[in-house]
Amino acid sequence: MTSKELRQDFLNFFRAREHRIVPSAPVIPHGDPTLLFTNAGMNQFKDVFVGSGSRPYSRAADTQKCIRASGKHNDLEDVGRDTYHHTFFEMLGNWSFGDYYKREAIAWAWELLVEVWGLEAERIHATVFRTDDEAFELWQQYLPQERIHRFDEKDNFWEMGATGPCGPCSEIHYDRTADFSGGPLVNAGSPEVIEIWNLVFMQFNRQMDGSLQPLARKHVDTGMGFERICAIMQNQSSNYDTDIFMPLINKIEELCGRSYSRELTQPDGVAMRVMADHIRTLTFSIADGALPGNTGRGYVLRRILRRAARYSRNLGFRAPVLHSLVAELVNMMGDEFPEIREQQTMIEKVIRAEEENFLQTLDRGLDKFDDIVRGLESEGRERRIAGADAFLLYDTFGFPLDLTQLIARERDIAVDTQGFKEHMRRQKERSRKARKQHHQEVELPAVEGRTHFTGYEQLRGESKVLLAADNRVVLDETPFYAESGGQVADTGTITLGGTSYRVVDVRKVGDIIVHITESDVEPLAGSIALAEVDAQRRQKILANHTVTHLLHEALRRVLGSHVKQEGSLVHPEHLRFDFPHFQKVSAEELLAIETMVNEKIREFIPVMTMDLPIEEARKVPGVKMFFGDKYGDRVRVVVVDENFSAEFCGGTHVNNTSEIGLFKISGESSIAAGTRRVEAVTGQGVEKLIQGLEQQIRLQRQQSDELQQKVKDLEKDLARLRMEELAGGVQAYIDKAGRFNDIQIVAEQVDGTMDQLKSLGDELRDALGNNGIGLLATEVDGKAQLVCVVTDDLKQRYPAGKLVGIVARQLGGGGGGKPHMATAGGRDLEKLPDALAGFVTTVAEYGA
Repeated sequence: MTSKELRQDFLNFFRAREHRIVPSAPVIPHGDPTLLFTNAGMNQFKDVFVGSGSRPYSRAADTQKCIRASGKHNDLEDVGRDTYHHTFFEMLGNWSFGDYYKREAIAWAWELLVEVWGLEAERIHATVFRTDDEAFELWQQYLPQERIHRFDEKDNFWEMGATGPCGPCSEIHYDRTADFSGGPLVNAGSPEVIEIWNLVFMQFNRQMDGSLQPLARKHVDTGMGFERICAIMQNQSSNYDTDIFMPLINKIEELCGRSYSRELTQPDGVAMRVMADHIRTLTFSIADGALPGNTGRGYVLRRILRRAARYSRNLGFRAPVLHSLVAELVNMMGDEFPEIREQQTMIEKVIRAEEENFLQTLDRGLDKFDDIVRGLESEGRERRIAGADAFLLYDTFGFPLDLTQLIARERDIAVDTQGFKEHMRRQKERSRKARKQHHQEVELPAVEGRTHFTGYEQLRGESKVLLAADNRVVLDETPFYAESGGQVADTGTITLGGTSYRVVDVRKVGDIIVHITESDVEPLAGSIALAEVDAQRRQKILANHTVTHLLHEALRRVLGSHVKQEGSLVHPEHLRFDFPHFQKVSAEELLAIETMVNEKIREFIPVMTMDLPIEEARKVPGVKMFFGDKYGDRVRVVVVDENFSAEFCGGTHVNNTSEIGLFKISGESSIAAGTRRVEAVTGQGVEKLIQGLEQQIRLQRQQSDELQQKVKDLEKDLARLRMEELAGGVQAYIDKAGRFNDIQIVAEQVDGTMDQLKSLGDELRDALGNNGIGLLATEVDGKAQLVCVVTDDLKQRYPAGKLVGIVARQLGGGGGGKPHMATAGGRDLEKLPDALAGFVTTVAEYGA
């Protein structure tokens, strides 16, 4: 069976048994911030298992896209070096939510594998939890006791976490040994006896004290390794030899001109398997909204891409190549997973841009690695890369630790991973101290009570003073917003004991809000204070915060679903938004984003805020929440048009988008590899921006005028200096003049413009005084230009116009003028030297 037939056969089997066939969840679990990647089929049903959600069906089946490349489930290092580990794989699964249980799950698994797909029953082994007699007895209907194995918690008890739903599981293993002797190899990590299907029976709820309480409703969660069952059904010993991977490997063979080797230790074969595996992970994760980056899942993807790029060099590639595999993968899997076909162009651009960035530093990093190794060898030290050197390769050349370990392992060199981690810890500590210094963390004496924030509803109010010391005031309630989530703190005044103190900063410390005043306050704890926020400043902040949400959604709609907030600043005068993106945002895209935001502003949309339990908030359609963000039991959701923007947000916002006025993007830039920043203004900020731009235009125009005048002045100075230089040579021309009947005849070629030639002619005529004739020539645009001058006493007998005309005709041209000065030109520049040399003869012949 082909992989496509096998996948469909599985789904059809369970559809016939009244299972709802559901689509795969994205590999990026947008609704579950506890996971980097979807790593099992049950992830999308977690709410059902924990009792916080339900489905309109009690049986389900699907093929789930999964990634295991980080954390507890991490197969990265095994990829390419064995036959069955992958970072991306499909998990075929069927579920029962309080419906059928062990009997049906085991019976259907046997029926599909043996009776439908025809696997040899003698090759099947089953494992059960050591105390699960029920499952053991059920398996005895199909298998002899010697092929039913009991294991402990490590292998056969599944738990979602430290607490929550859990239960025993039963794994189905397939014996590939030639003599059916694989019993001792079950759960031994051998490719000869491999697990193909895991049946999890959720029947307990793990309590905080570790005890197990029976669940009121028991569930079934199964997962079959699609790639593994394909290898068995296609009679291949390696998953990579199936039609799931071979088209990709064939493409790599074509691109590099080398042949694939199935030998596990052969370097070219390892490299091709790694590239084929990793391009699947990259393609599906990018299609589902992730991008390579420096943190979280983004850094996992960056590590995977750089690992694949490093292996591509082993095959002779020196230019980006991974993006060239995307089209082949889309041809293979685009029908079952249309999202990769829809996103193909973007996926290729992201991978190419990321690979290009890494290749710029890869060669230098490899050279540095070689230097480090030479240093070890020359000093006779242990063949071990020091933690400091591994950190240098990471920090300067972008080598993830596992990439350094990979290169080192190829040369039989160890890496000091603990030393590397210590340098990472020190870097994080330096960053933490820098942040602490930047924010000037507030230290306080013990304060009883907590501060209630009233600033969502009011900007002014009286409250009890919990602390008043130095320049710090703590109230039991306050309208002042403390800096948080990118929004700057409010400013305003606190009136205490009849004196008003200006509040210049507000910080949150645990459950209290600390107001920092411009000057020290009276120590009047227990008294009543009047707190008043600067309303005009707050209104600008409201506008800029709400428009940040609109900008976020517009960026996602124009650039793609991979866009998410990586940092922001909401300030009364401006805002900025940092997000992952693989290339510069074009002018056309910026215009589309800006237009979309302004359209929403003009639609006069009410801004809704809801305080909801976290589980309920997660169900708000399209709500934005991201991995790594920490949320309490209740969260505030801000919605601007239920079909446009919904975000978890504790900041302050306008009541209606019309209050924003106008939105204008003022800048777009790169702040790190793969991270862009958009800066913008609203309302009065747009006016100031326009005024500033107009002022710049005026200054540039003024500077342009001044520059043009300077150019003119310099041209005049240059012309004057040139003329002085030329004039200084006039006497030299006269000294070497030819003679005819006591007439001095000058004939010279000079460098200069026609205007300069005329001016020089005047200088020459004056210098000759009497009995003089001069002919000056220069080259302009590839042609000869002539000026002839005659002193007053000779101009009737030897008119300049006649003489210059004779010479011009010798050069294929013509000209004329007044008797004392005339100009002409000719196209035959190469004849000019002869014409000048023969000018005395020309004058003599004319006078005859």
